[in-house]
Amino acid sequence: MSKLYVVATPIGNLGDVTFRAIETLKGVDMILCEDTRETKKILDKYNISKPTLSYHSHSKLSKIEKIFDLLKEGKNLALVSDAGTPGISDPGIMLIQKVKARFMDNVEIIPIPGASAVVASLSGAGLPAHEFIFLGFLPHKKGRETLFKEMQESKRTVVFYESPHRILKTLESLVKFAPIKKVCLARELTKIYEEFKTGTAAELLEYLNKNPEKQRGEFTVIVS
Repeated sequence: MSKLYVVATPIGNLGDVTFRAIETLKGVDMILCEDTRETKKILDKYNISKPTLSYHSHSKLSKIEKIFDLLKEGKNLALVSDAGTPGISDPGIMLIQKVKARFMDNVEIIPIPGASAVVASLSGAGLPAHEFIFLGFLPHKKGRETLFKEMQESKRTVVFYESPHRILKTLESLVKFAPIKKVCLARELTKIYEEFKTGTAAELLEYLNKNPEKQRGEFTVIVS
């Protein structure tokens, strides 16, 4: 039976990889990468020499059929994303679904857990985390305002990802729809400029406007 390993990789600091992940990447026949250039960084660091194949949200049907052929031949494959866990706000979920649909129980899908921006942000935010809702990346337009309204009414902590280009607009929406909620911005997790900043949306908006350099990087937003 062929195996497809779903391997979590670091979200920033390359030291945040498990022994099991390294051993898995060393042992498979091929590594499926969201971006082979990004994956090469971790492969080089840990002296892993394996053939790679790109797989991303724009991959053509012929690429998927090639992956199917490899599995039919009995090859063991590893699926990685650019950062974090494949399938979590990540195009890898589409491949996992297709493999399950095509092969049923004839291909074993094995998760190799590791770094996750969702868990890392919650562990350092100091906000209630016994129950939470994860929204991934918010839609740019349709349904966006509705989600902010729901955050105001939510009895559970809400976590989502945001880009530096939209973080100010996001905070403006939280000021409008959830002004009294405690919000934490977890920025550049595990990297040199990692930062946790907590306050109301208005306080955080003022902070970023006064410190434009803090608008850079990737954000995980936690709304209490």
